[in-house]
Amino acid sequence: MTSISIVLPCYNPPEHWEQYVYEGYRVISDQIGCSPELIIVNDGSSQDIQEAIDFLHTKIDVLTYISYPVNKGKGAALREGVQVATTDYIIYTDIDFPYTTESFLSILEELTSHKADIAIGIKDDSYYQYLPKYRKFISKSLRKGISLCFRMPITDTQCGLKGFNKKGQALFIQTTINRYLFDLEFIYQAFRKKRNLIVSPIKISLRPNVFFRKMNLKVLAGESTNFLKILLKKTKY
Repeated sequence: MTSISIVLPCYNPPEHWEQYVYEGYRVISDQIGCSPELIIVNDGSSQDIQEAIDFLHTKIDVLTYISYPVNKGKGAALREGVQVATTDYIIYTDIDFPYTTESFLSILEELTSHKADIAIGIKDDSYYQYLPKYRKFISKSLRKGISLCFRMPITDTQCGLKGFNKKGQALFIQTTINRYLFDLEFIYQAFRKKRNLIVSPIKISLRPNVFFRKMNLKVLAGESTNFLKILLKKTKY
């Protein structure tokens, strides 16, 4: 039987986030006919989330909770979760399950049908209608920068819904960037010819009423260094 893990990074999550997690998990479980392993990684949240975790433990039998005191970044949190997963397929998304169930299932189908080693969510046109203006500017500027600097067929690297099999997992845990651009590093390495990995872009959609938190401008400024690091990196893996 196919086994699946869902990995969720968590840092100062929005109010009632545990309800979004439980509802998203329940709907997905019903759709696929089994209970995926759920891995939540608390990336040094300053707020107390233990009550929410206790609630989820009462609802979800296959829940693994990882926590550490100092915030490291989304990339670091996902590596912590991905490396402990022992299932056939791993899908990661954001803590509030911001994408539609259909989007999640499309990623999973691409993997379980053996069409791809890595399935990458690509935001559809409607996504940008929901974005605050400053986030739209950042997103489109990054895509233009990727198009100019990297020879890849995909420029939308930062979508928060991706999945992979064991081969993709092995590559993901070798990434080094801790914050925003870990996705770019992962996808750039996946497209290296010697990898022999099949990477599939999958159109995905946001669910209604998604909350967008403000982006940390200090972190974004620091990511310019990581962008250059990825661009200049020699073949390493």
